[in-house]
Amino acid sequence: MFGQGQATVPADGRSVDERLVDRVCAGDEEAFGEMYRRFAPLVHGVLLARMPREEVQDVVQDVFLAAYKNIHSLRDKNALGAWLVRIARNHAVEYYRRNKPTEELADEYRGRESYKAEAAEVLRAIRSLPEAYSETLTLRLIEGMSGNEIAERTGLKPESVRVNLHRGMDMLRQKLGIAGVKR
Repeated sequence: MFGQGQATVPADGRSVDERLVDRVCAGDEEAFGEMYRRFAPLVHGVLLARMPREEVQDVVQDVFLAAYKNIHSLRDKNALGAWLVRIARNHAVEYYRRNKPTEELADEYRGRESYKAEAAEVLRAIRSLPEAYSETLTLRLIEGMSGNEIAERTGLKPESVRVNLHRGMDMLRQKLGIAGVKR
């Protein structure tokens, strides 16, 4: 139903996002489900780049609840993805205001004896990057979104996404000690 990485504009000239927002505003529960399915990976990735992974799913639900309650305040219906990203970022900030962060340490941090320890190490490295890079890399590497999907759903220009992915990957390779590996 939704295009992969491209803005879909139906015959009436309104975008898919605009029509979806109108349906949600009208109380269409199925439309809200569509909105959730379409944007949950985006919101999940934004939060995962900022918070402990065991807290992310609950906060994803909170973000969509807030979006549902405030959807009438969305000024640009074509900016639905960027609006949800802003809500997710605000919820992540609020999470840290309410909770003192704790440092997650894998049992075998240096030993790399398990896949989970390696995954946790990579996620920590991604989170240590500047925000623009960590968020974009999380959406690409963890949520599996294409560069075009990231651009479309966050409101970034495709060129900016490409630059963020390229620079972010270079920084990540350096942090992980694999700087000499070429793509």
